[in-house]
Amino acid sequence: MSRVSHKVHQSPQEHNAVVRFFAHFFSFIFHPLFIAAYVTAFLIFVHPIAFAGFDPKLKMFRLISVFFVTVFLPFFSIFLLLRLRFISSVYLRTARERVIPYAIVMIFYFWIWYVFYKLDSPPVIVHFLLGAFLAVCAAWMCNIFYKISIHSVAMGGLLMFFLLFSFHDSYASGVYLSLATLIAGLVCTSRFIVSDHSAFDIYTGLLTGMLTQFIAWQF
Repeated sequence: MSRVSHKVHQSPQEHNAVVRFFAHFFSFIFHPLFIAAYVTAFLIFVHPIAFAGFDPKLKMFRLISVFFVTVFLPFFSIFLLLRLRFISSVYLRTARERVIPYAIVMIFYFWIWYVFYKLDSPPVIVHFLLGAFLAVCAAWMCNIFYKISIHSVAMGGLLMFFLLFSFHDSYASGVYLSLATLIAGLVCTSRFIVSDHSAFDIYTGLLTGMLTQFIAWQF
């Protein structure tokens, strides 16, 4: 009977391993560097009028541009920093190791915002990219004093974007805000489980992301 019971019921260690697996999974799938590309894809392919009138090839080019500048180039830069031994891990476990990567990402995020600002782009994507740039700047400043959670900063920006989107866009749906809230909750909870961040790091990150995105919408 004990053998059967052992097979049926998982041990606490096995439960913990499953929880940590999903925590790592959500942390990776919704990595901060992916959020700009996700929101851009949403506005291009899901929103009915944000990019209405744009040629399909131009839409795809805009999405590829965002992905290249906000995902590929930062990851490649971090890889080079690792190979040059400026950092010891791609996970950037200390605040000191995050200084140079933050500066590099700031340049890329400013670049993509400026390009979209100068081109004929919908205001909603320009506002979001400005908020993303301001969020990186704020995280870099906070990093001087403590290791703020950049995952929670990204989730705060995502949450505030869809909150403002719900109030300002006639085509908004409560489904989008609900999904953004769910994703933010999953990612922040995941960081509590698998990161060395304190509650202060995560909660202030969430507030920082929300504040910077709100500021961006005022311009």
